[in-house]
Parts: sequence; C-alpha cells; structure tokens
Amino acid sequence: MNTPQRLPASLAPLDVALAKLLRGIEPIALGEPASDAVTACDAAGLDELKAWPPHDIAAVDGWVLRASDLVGASSYTPLPLMTEPVWVEAGEPIPAGCDCVLDEDALDRTGPMAQVLAEAIPGQGIRRKGGQVDDTCAIVDAWRPGNLRHRLRLRVVNVPGGDITAKLIARSLRAAGTEVLCVEAAARDAASIAKVLDTESCDLLLAIGGSGVGHTDATVLALARRGETIAHGLALQPGRTAAVGRVGNKPVIVLPGAPDQALAVWWTLVLPALDRLAGTLREAVTRPLAQKIASSVGIAEIVLLGEQGGAWTPLAVGDLPLTAIARAKAWLVVPGDSEGYAAGTPVNAYLLRE
Repeated sequence: MNTPQRLPASLAPLDVALAKLLRGIEPIALGEPASDAVTACDAAGLDELKAWPPHDIAAVDGWVLRASDLVGASSYTPLPLMTEPVWVEAGEPIPAGCDCVLDEDALDRTGPMAQVLAEAIPGQGIRRKGGQVDDTCAIVDAWRPGNLRHRLRLRVVNVPGGDITAKLIARSLRAAGTEVLCVEAAARDAASIAKVLDTESCDLLLAIGGSGVGHTDATVLALARRGETIAHGLALQPGRTAAVGRVGNKPVIVLPGAPDQALAVWWTLVLPALDRLAGTLREAVTRPLAQKIASSVGIAEIVLLGEQGGAWTPLAVGDLPLTAIARAKAWLVVPGDSEGYAAGTPVNAYLLRE
C-alpha cells in the first residue's frame, strides 16, 4: 500500500492566507472584454452535475473505516485494528461497509498493529451520492464572477480529475469577459504539472485538482518547484486542501478538484483576487437571520442561504451539496473566530444570482 503524505502541519487562517495572496496585486489597465464570452447559464456539456457524485465518495484524503468500530478511540486510549486500514483519495468511491474517512494523523502505524486515535461519526469525510439537480444552470450561475469590466488574462490548469470544476470555471470567466487559456497537465505527477504552471502571459493562474495529501496529489509540490507556496491547508470548510502561492510575481491559487470544495475557495480567494485585479468592489446584502447559525471555532465555514420574508434562512453550513447550491440565493462565510450568529442577527451575504 502506498504511504500517504502527511497533512500540512497547521491550517492557515483564511483571512491570513487571503491577505498574503492579495499583497502586491495591483489593478490592471482597463481594456475591452474578451470577445469569446458565453452565456453564464450555458450548462451544455455539464450533465455530470445533475447527480454529482454518482455514488458515495471520499470528500478528503484519509483512512476509510466504520464509525461504529471506533467508539472510545482517543490518543489516550488507542484502538487497535485487526486488519490493515484502507487509504482513499478525495473523489474515490467509499468501499462497502465503511461510512467515515479519518485524517492521516488519526492513525498510529508505527507499531506492529495500526491504532486509531480518534472517534468519528457516520458520514465524516464523505460526500454522499448526489440528489437529482433539475436546473444545472443554477449551479453554473453560482460561479459567476460578476462584471469585472477589465480584460483580465487567466490561465486555468486542469490536473486530471478536476474536469467538471475546470469547465465551470472556464465558462464563468468567459461569461464575465475575461481571456481564458485552459491547459491540462499530462499526468498528476509534480514534473508534469510544473511544466504547465506558466504565468508569463496571465494575470492570475488557477490550478484545479491535486491539492490534497494523497500519493497522487502533487500540485502543491509542482508549485514549490516553479515558484513559492505561501500557504497550503486553509482553515476553511469546505476547501481546506487549497493553496496559494506565486510564480514570479503572479498570484497562483490551487483549488481542490471536487466542485463543492473548489466553490468555497472560488468564493473566498479567487473572487477577491479578481476584484483586486479589476479594481472592483463586491457588494454584500444585509438581512437578518431567520434561524441561528452554529459554527466551529477555528474554522471559517461557508453557509448557503435561502430567502424568506426578507430574512436569510440557512440551508447548509460547512457543506455545499449541489442540490442546496441550486436552491440557494446567497452565501456568507462565518469567520474562524466566531461560533456563529443568533437568530435575528443582521448578516452580510453575497448574492448567487439576481
């Protein structure tokens, strides 16, 4: 069995990573929008979104196990495993009989028998089989960057496995009038990915996929070869395996390949970078909460919102099922230093569609 890479030693706070990413980015000169713009809700060729994922898959890299077998496990009372655990990469199917994925450091494999150091709950680290999405245009629209009013030049590198996300990003950028060059790495190894991390003729480089810690995840290693990794591993849910860096003096953002994970990074890192390049300011809409939002301290969490009676209604917290994205009217991020918001609290949210 392949030995997995370790998780980043620590997760960078989202606001810190964003500040480092934006440092040095200046608005570019105003230019004509790109001529190959497409309609934002053109979902042709994205039938995969109608029921994604097609089966239960790993949402993170880690050890796949059964939660009921891990009751009582902790670093003080390690639980020996009678059989060798299975390692899964994000996006891989969940084996029959398993219902959770643990981080790499939740297992101690230094002795003759692997020991579990933490409990889990059913569904932890797993993206359940997707429900049917009737309106895939609503998913495409969730990626719209707005009217940037500049002819930005972006390079989108698709690492094999991130195809759906790369399509969504390319469509949304072209719909906003940007000039987009899409390239694909020949393989998921660091050398192949490094070859296409070229920032010579772009204002911003986006790499899609291979951002995790599994043995086939090499995008961050490739970034380190070509330039500088500013942060890998963000205190952001979902999207914690994202990375930011630079090649030369150009910003680089590495997004997870899964659409839901990537969308969180798109909203919180990519859109602010595009706004800074275009010299625009994204406006939020303030409304009271119809229900409270509970969030984990230390992790910035994305919240999907519906609208009812002039108030925001939470639809999902720290999770972005495509069915919920299709229904959502807006999103917000709960900062890592907050436990959430009480019902009735006015909060700022960003509209997904008009």
